[in-house]
Amino acid sequence: MIKKHGLSASKALGQNFLFDMQLLDKIAAVPGNLENQHVFEVGPGPGGLTQALLQAGASVTAVERDERCLPALTELSEYFPDRLKLINDDALALDHGSLFDGPFHILSNLPYNIGSALLVKWLSAPHWPPQWQSLTLMFQREVADRIVAEPGSSAYGRLSILAQWRSEAKLAMTVHRSAFTPPPKVMSAVVHLIPKPQPEGVDFAKLEILTQTAFSQRRKMLRQSLKKLPGGLDALEQAGIESTRRPETLTVSEFVELARLLS
Repeated sequence: MIKKHGLSASKALGQNFLFDMQLLDKIAAVPGNLENQHVFEVGPGPGGLTQALLQAGASVTAVERDERCLPALTELSEYFPDRLKLINDDALALDHGSLFDGPFHILSNLPYNIGSALLVKWLSAPHWPPQWQSLTLMFQREVADRIVAEPGSSAYGRLSILAQWRSEAKLAMTVHRSAFTPPPKVMSAVVHLIPKPQPEGVDFAKLEILTQTAFSQRRKMLRQSLKKLPGGLDALEQAGIESTRRPETLTVSEFVELARLLS
């Protein structure tokens, strides 16, 4: 398929193609049985994961910005009539929920340059629980580690808290760089997230600016970093959190409590 359509991965679009169908089948199996399920995929490229999802029985809506890949994907759709819908657009600009009448899963080998932004977009859905039932996403290993990191670790930070306040996040599998074409400079990993009940009284925007402010100076005590945030020091006092602590020592629930007070 790649040779037929003269495709090559675009560095500008953050593309790295996966051709190992055994590996792709494993990724497609992470969320469980997809028979008759609706799946949203971002950046399918030539359609390796798309094929695995279709073979697993899913109906797939795929958003691909790279017009070069559309002929290959269109050819793939002919083998699975009425089960692959293609959209040529920028995934960051779309309202993903409007593409589906009901619940859906999101599976994607995300383009590296927009992966984190898309994750935050899905986690910041105004209505919770969200329309998506699970996220199964390929990231650079460093980013994946940040998503699932525990307090006190060097990887723990803003992304850890934003991912874990509303979802259960786990590392599903690691993927060696040699599995990709072309091989990236770093290792990759698949992260699986399932929505959980949202803590009441917490505004996402407040949590986002709180974590951004706290971790902008992660080596400093909270009394130093949060003095820039209106109400930050008062919230620390109300929550009973020592202002001499550093941000990486706070649990997700402690950050959520601070965000609730700021909200």
